[in-house]
Amino acid sequence: MLERGLSVEGVRMSDELDVQLGRRIRRRRRLLGLTQEEVGAACGVRAQQVQKYESAANKMSAGMIGRLAQVLEVDVGYFYQGLHSLLATQQVRARRPRGDLTERRAAVGDLAV
Repeated sequence: MLERGLSVEGVRMSDELDVQLGRRIRRRRRLLGLTQEEVGAACGVRAQQVQKYESAANKMSAGMIGRLAQVLEVDVGYFYQGLHSLLATQQVRARRPRGDLTERRAAVGDLAV
């Protein structure tokens, strides 16, 4: 059983969602020919904050996602397009065998000092 919120690789699913959101924001911003400065000014944040959202370094509130949707002239659902395939990929990864337990313990033992 997986820990709540974790994928098999130990990467939080929420982190992967943030990456997805950031990519969609960057893609739409560039499609409209807007700079991070312009988007930031319209949303009430600095360009550096927009860059952090796009790179998934910072999480976005629901309100910010709504403001970004307005500025980027899309429905909020735009940011979540393709999410189904991301979730399906996570389910496939969770079902894959992760190797023999003995092999994994031996590998960890090799790392011990």
